[in-house]
Amino acid sequence: MIDLAGIGSFYQEGIVDTGREPAFLFLVSFLATFGFIRTSAHMIRAQVSWWPGNVTVGGTHVHHLVWGIIILLVSGYIGIAVDPGSPGREIVACAFGFGTGLTLDEFALWLELRDVYWEEEGRKSIDAVIIAATLAGLVLVGYGAWIEVADEVERGAQAVVGLFGLLAWSQAAVNAAKLKPGMAVAGLFIPLIGIVSAFRLARPNSLWARRYGAEKLARARGRFGSPAPAAEETSG
Repeated sequence: MIDLAGIGSFYQEGIVDTGREPAFLFLVSFLATFGFIRTSAHMIRAQVSWWPGNVTVGGTHVHHLVWGIIILLVSGYIGIAVDPGSPGREIVACAFGFGTGLTLDEFALWLELRDVYWEEEGRKSIDAVIIAATLAGLVLVGYGAWIEVADEVERGAQAVVGLFGLLAWSQAAVNAAKLKPGMAVAGLFIPLIGIVSAFRLARPNSLWARRYGAEKLARARGRFGSPAPAAEETSG
């Protein structure tokens, strides 16, 4: 059976008592919202009869990034201009995560200024979410741990910890840009794995691969396979 008391104790001591609860709630709500809205988009595209369709106002499709931006503006203003206390602070953190998930899921639309959700350019949204989640996870899990260790050791050990953190951040960013999220996450715990992966070929449909010449891009396609052709343009 699941030890709920043990989980509750761990959450209290490891998250709440260390002041990480808002960051934890933000990350969870961000990832949950992204997962939900991405699933919703696929359900709409598949024309599942019982799933609600797109939101339209006066015949105009309202993209979900609009709702995300509104939530970000409201929760951001409350977080800056008001001291909501607890549990208001935690609610604002969740709201900011909701807004971030809805907005970053259509990051490619900001960049391209057109609906490219199902096109090749739409993969930039996935890249943005991976990078944002990696950074948020590092702040939640890694940064605080490194600071605690640094407070207990001398200046030389602090430099080692700082180097470790720099390598972990660097490899995570590079692997995320190369569309290798698994290696990015693994490298946070075992930097050597992430560093080796960071020096290897990127996936041909990643942002990093845009820097490749024809020969290197062909090698990347040979290793990972060519990206699937873009599907018809719709949005969720």
